[in-house]
Amino acid sequence: MSAAPALPRPRTVPSHLGGLRRTQLETVLQGVAGETRVALYVLVGPRQDPAPRFAAAQALATRHGWTVAGRTFDDTGQTDPATRPQLARLLARARRREIHGILAASRVDISDDDREYEAMLDQIRATGAALALAREENVL
Repeated sequence: MSAAPALPRPRTVPSHLGGLRRTQLETVLQGVAGETRVALYVLVGPRQDPAPRFAAAQALATRHGWTVAGRTFDDTGQTDPATRPQLARLLARARRREIHGILAASRVDISDDDREYEAMLDQIRATGAALALAREENVL
């Protein structure tokens, strides 16, 4: 009797990435004097409606009382986050201190690839901002 082929393992998210993001967010929030300004960002595929993803992100901003200082999306689907024009614009806004953070619906709005996601967390941190997610990393 031959063994059944192995099933693919479910994707797991390294716990350090969620912790890294949350620590970064807490650090930024502690340093904010006055209103917390975030920009909503979502990633969709070509011709896909970003409204449902924006609604999830907006709900978190509302729950925390954060000021939404813009909303934008890229419709490139899963591409390297470093190549997305709207995400790059938000990073520039963070460097200019116009926003304290980027608020996305879930991790897949940034990347489902661990290395790309971690690299983007580093880039966001380098601007002095943070990433907030409406859904934790393990909920894609």
